[in-house]
Amino acid sequence: MKIAIVGATGLVGRMMLKVLEEQQFPVTELIPVASAHSVGKKILFQGKEYTIVSAEEAITRKPALALFSAGGAASLSLAPAFAAAGITVIDNSSAWRKDPSVPLVVPEINGSAITTQNKIIANPNCSTIQMVAALAPLHERYDIRRIVVSTYQSVTGSGIKGVNQLEAEQHGEVAENPAYPHTIHMNLIPHGGDFDSSGYTSEEQKLVFETRKIMSAPHIAITATVVRVPVTGGHSMAVNIEFEKAFELAEAKNILENTPGLIVQDDPATFLYPMPKNAQDKDEVFVGRIRRDESIANGLNIWVVADNLRKGAATNAVQIASYLMKNQLL
Repeated sequence: MKIAIVGATGLVGRMMLKVLEEQQFPVTELIPVASAHSVGKKILFQGKEYTIVSAEEAITRKPALALFSAGGAASLSLAPAFAAAGITVIDNSSAWRKDPSVPLVVPEINGSAITTQNKIIANPNCSTIQMVAALAPLHERYDIRRIVVSTYQSVTGSGIKGVNQLEAEQHGEVAENPAYPHTIHMNLIPHGGDFDSSGYTSEEQKLVFETRKIMSAPHIAITATVVRVPVTGGHSMAVNIEFEKAFELAEAKNILENTPGLIVQDDPATFLYPMPKNAQDKDEVFVGRIRRDESIANGLNIWVVADNLRKGAATNAVQIASYLMKNQLL
């Protein structure tokens, strides 16, 4: 299995390499791809050095798969060229998520959306992935009517610029190339992505569109608020759900406890609940603070946490790759 990693030197690209190693994905040849200033440099994978090459060079070497994490502009220009060469692209950017011909996939929820005709597959937004992982099994049982979600997103969601800004400010310095228009250290910024004319941000709109597409549920009413927090690694979200059907709290909790990929941490008596610090470097989605919303009929509150670089990005991409192999879709 010959695999290209496009954006191999970035935060998510490096995590993709780490996850491929951890999961012992059958890579016979790695083709790391990065921008022009990184071409010719070396990276280490499975104890072996590989030379970073250009995208054009990678295409000539005909990998079966290309995992992209190079940003939307690069994906728009490069993914079609890879696909035209018969290479299946799994893209981590937002470039292809709204394209009706491109499946937007969390494998355990809607892997069946992929066919052999799909040469570009979109990896969802990090916050969307962890939210739908928790919501999909509940939706199947109770039919979700409305979702109100507030996210608390770590600086790694802004790439290395976000990490560098927080670290600089923690040392009393001013970041040279800040990711945010305000100080993030000891602060919260209710702003993720770009604002549109409605007053919502692109990160908030992604949660709305992507959740509906992945769950094949265009009827669900969704509203979101995204907040950037001074945390390095791990997104958290407070999710308020209104169901069409009545539910028993014990049954809802049991559904979550028995969903693969979820870990329920919900014992207020012992102060057990998910936290980003404990979710770092883990592939699971953690769910806690499970309680009935007593202000409405059929309402439920949950707290959802996951490592945004892993299940929110790299791990989900590798899981898509594994799904392709298992189902002979390459």
